[in-house]
Amino acid sequence: MSDKGSDDWRRITEDAYAKLPIGIRFSYTRTFSLADVAAFVAASGDFNPLHQDESHAKLRFGGLILPGLLTGSMLSHIGGLLGIVASEMHFEYLAPVYPGETVTCTVRVVDREEARRVVVCAADFVNQAGAKVLKASFKGYRVEYGWWRMRLITRDEVKRRVASCGGKPGE
Repeated sequence: MSDKGSDDWRRITEDAYAKLPIGIRFSYTRTFSLADVAAFVAASGDFNPLHQDESHAKLRFGGLILPGLLTGSMLSHIGGLLGIVASEMHFEYLAPVYPGETVTCTVRVVDREEARRVVVCAADFVNQAGAKVLKASFKGYRVEYGWWRMRLITRDEVKRRVASCGGKPGE
């Protein structure tokens, strides 16, 4: 990677932190599919039958449900776009999320620890009906520059990489 790319990434992350005043909000919406559940179960090893066995899941939830951390992973999307690395996360699961549901995660900065360049955030997750399904909080910091390099990739490149592994994001 060229030094210009590295300098650009450092500037982006510094700007991201500077633009995170208390009260600012960021939202991300996605529809979860059975393919998303299968990929997450395979990657995480969460083989709970509530995520894979329709007849078992119907007994308690009326059908298959998403692993809680799959829904919670929406925080990583927002944090990643801001160049923020989470150092602590807390989740309170309020209602199940089902394959095919659309969830919006809204993150708001609630505090800043200036000396450590840490932001403290709260997040609410609501489904397409407006029901709150998850509450979360997290702390994160901007990674100090110098020990890592990152190459920004496009959404098309992410889709290509997922497809090369047999997955289909968003289906």
